[in-house]
Amino acid sequence: MSVVAEFYKQGGTWMHPIAFVSVVVVAVCAERIYFLWFRYNLNAHSFMGQIQKLIMENSVDRAIKLCNAEQHAALPRIVKSGLTRANKGEQEITNAVEEMVLEMTPLISKRMAWLPTLASLATMLGLLGTIIGMIEAFAAVAKAAPDQKQEMLAGAIAIAMNTTAFGLMVAIPTMFLSLILNTLVKKIMDEIDQYSIKLVNMLVLRGQGGTNPLNR
Repeated sequence: MSVVAEFYKQGGTWMHPIAFVSVVVVAVCAERIYFLWFRYNLNAHSFMGQIQKLIMENSVDRAIKLCNAEQHAALPRIVKSGLTRANKGEQEITNAVEEMVLEMTPLISKRMAWLPTLASLATMLGLLGTIIGMIEAFAAVAKAAPDQKQEMLAGAIAIAMNTTAFGLMVAIPTMFLSLILNTLVKKIMDEIDQYSIKLVNMLVLRGQGGTNPLNR
């Protein structure tokens, strides 16, 4: 711990804004992980298999109850919007599903654009610290007394190197987490796109007494 504290101290003032960025990154990632993994996500294939079975049995009410049991996940909320209009026409079912998709999409992708920006910000703050450190190093070489020059030069180089390192230590994990979370967002959105279309077709064919499209 003393090594970390010394590293931070030697980096000087510019370590503070980088540390603030790291705190924001942790907060955003924690919030997104909670919602994307534990709230909006679910086993879509298994869920839609159960929905398919209930619709084929003409048990729309039970299908709605199944959606209510997973009310925090994104796909069940969209499926429920279509099921509540199961006895309406195709256009009304489609409109209800599309409206819920439009409502859920911003919630799923919320704050995802922050992470690449925060990674860039941490890197740039580190580079700024490097530039400040180099300016101080040149000033030490040019103006410092001979007996103080070595100490001042070492301090300035520490600022330059430590801020760059700290900025990258924040930026690299942030970019990695952004990649993972964006992959999960894409998975959820792809499932919504796939199964919302199949749900509409399923309900329309149910009204017409046709076969179920989910197995196609």
